[in-house]
Amino acid sequence: MRMKTNEMKYEGLALNGFLALFFQVVVIPFLVIFFLATVKVLAWLVVPLLFTLFVLMVPGYFSQEPNEARVMIFFGKYKGTFCQTGFYWVNPFLTKKKLSLRARNLDVEPIKVNDKIGNPILIGLVLVWKLKDTYKAMFEIDAQTMADGRGAGLAVSVASRMNAFEDFVRVQSDAALRQVAGQYAYDDNEHDTGGLTLRSGGEEINEQLERQLNERLAMAGMEIVEARINYLAYAPEIAAVMLRRQQATAIISAREKIVEGAVSMVKMALDKLREDDIVELDEEKKAAMVSNLLVVLCADEPAQPVVNSGTLNH
Repeated sequence: MRMKTNEMKYEGLALNGFLALFFQVVVIPFLVIFFLATVKVLAWLVVPLLFTLFVLMVPGYFSQEPNEARVMIFFGKYKGTFCQTGFYWVNPFLTKKKLSLRARNLDVEPIKVNDKIGNPILIGLVLVWKLKDTYKAMFEIDAQTMADGRGAGLAVSVASRMNAFEDFVRVQSDAALRQVAGQYAYDDNEHDTGGLTLRSGGEEINEQLERQLNERLAMAGMEIVEARINYLAYAPEIAAVMLRRQQATAIISAREKIVEGAVSMVKMALDKLREDDIVELDEEKKAAMVSNLLVVLCADEPAQPVVNSGTLNH
């Protein structure tokens, strides 16, 4: 017989917990008193059975909040997942493994990886995940053993079980982050201008991370709601060198803007002098004027004017 490999709804007996409780604490004691008082011949047989029924009913009660689920197992056989909210009573011989379907945050610590061009970088991410398929989460990965290890052999709580799932998500997140980070450079460089980088990628990088993580976690019945890179920096051993490189790039870019603006201003000055017929300048004087204006406009420090008391040629 082929076993179920996906989540299914629990279709077994599930009574309202208050009705079952009324039967247990009112009806059963009433029957015990009735048989002891009226049918004493059968009391020796019926009363022990009623007492046994009373005791067996106790483990069948449970209450469930929204976005919680219980995986029902009957002596090793998966019977379905119970997702209804409220107070219920089910077969006491069922093992009820409680799971949380609520979204959970995970802050993955920055890890050191090499980017596309081999530079060591530190990269971290934060993600939101939740359980999507309770069957896969319970039976496709060894979450029970991981949770047992956390509980030190004691009864496994829902917190221990969810923490075990979180450990699985953390390991897969590290692997996906390393794979994605290795496909792109940290920043633009002279060999890869205009391409997608980790710094400039933004939403595209995050979407690729989500796809990678969902592919890896699908087998475990988990879903990534959102994944975002929240830390990105060069590794300490090259951070100082790369900082100087970024500073040099910024200085060069600023110089280009300054020179571009200075040339524009010099051209405007020459055109204005010619159009207004203020002064006639030959090519040599124009060259001298251009040189002086560029020095004044492009210098880091304020220019110190020199007054020429003679002619322009002396």
